[in-house]
Amino acid sequence: MEANISYLESVKKQFLYYKMLGEKAIHQLEPHQLFVSLNDDTNSIATIIKHISGNMLSRWTDFLTSDGEKEWRNRDAEFENDLQSKEEVLTVWNKGWDCFLNTLNDLKPEQLSDIIYIRNEGHTVIEAINRQLAHYPYHVGQIVFYAKQLKNSEWDSLSIPKNKSGNYNAEKFAKEKEIKNFTDDELKRLK
Repeated sequence: MEANISYLESVKKQFLYYKMLGEKAIHQLEPHQLFVSLNDDTNSIATIIKHISGNMLSRWTDFLTSDGEKEWRNRDAEFENDLQSKEEVLTVWNKGWDCFLNTLNDLKPEQLSDIIYIRNEGHTVIEAINRQLAHYPYHVGQIVFYAKQLKNSEWDSLSIPKNKSGNYNAEKFAKEKEIKNFTDDELKRLK
């Protein structure tokens, strides 16, 4: 049971970290840049956000009791951009994250071995969380990469700035060894 508690604490911190990375990238852009798509095979940041949110709402609504691919979800429509403003994009972003994080926060350690279904395929709750721990950061990485390309002025680094690894490591190794999640310091630094 102790391992389950540690697991839940760890994944909550990691998801919050990736949410914050996405938000820090989004906030560095001009509103119109959220809607830029380089060609027919690329998605704008707004479209990526619409997809992530649609996935979160489908997967995490009635998480323990209904299939994660809801009948009301129209996945294909998530890739059609109908959002018009940065405010709309952030509303969609927050709606998905709120649904997901509220469900994650409500999970009990003893529920991690329960079976849930996504498209009729059984997953333990741990497997379902891990599936999204790969999926959501994948898309956040796309958002960050795209935002760096679109940024018209200096980029405020979201990780270790270029040519600053030595300083970063020196600071880390100057401290005593301790057991903690890597996100503890990163979430404070990014705020």
